[in-house]
Amino acid sequence: MDDKRKEKEQRESQANNPMHGVKLADILEFLVEKHGWETLGSKINIRCFTTDPSIKSSLKFLRKTPWAREKVETLYLRSIK
Repeated sequence: MDDKRKEKEQRESQANNPMHGVKLADILEFLVEKHGWETLGSKINIRCFTTDPSIKSSLKFLRKTPWAREKVETLYLRSIK
């Protein structure tokens, strides 16, 4: 019985999480479309956004660098509000 209650609580908490089910690639594509690489690079100063930017290289960097990914996710959350 406790397992079913825990599963229900997890589903309910994820329903309120705007990041649930959103892929990093989708976030990055949204931000590039909305802001462009130049503005994105000025808002989040990381080289993959400022020097020869691409989705592929940025995803590779963001997947390995938690602090940068957090900044991108924060900007995404602010952008969708």
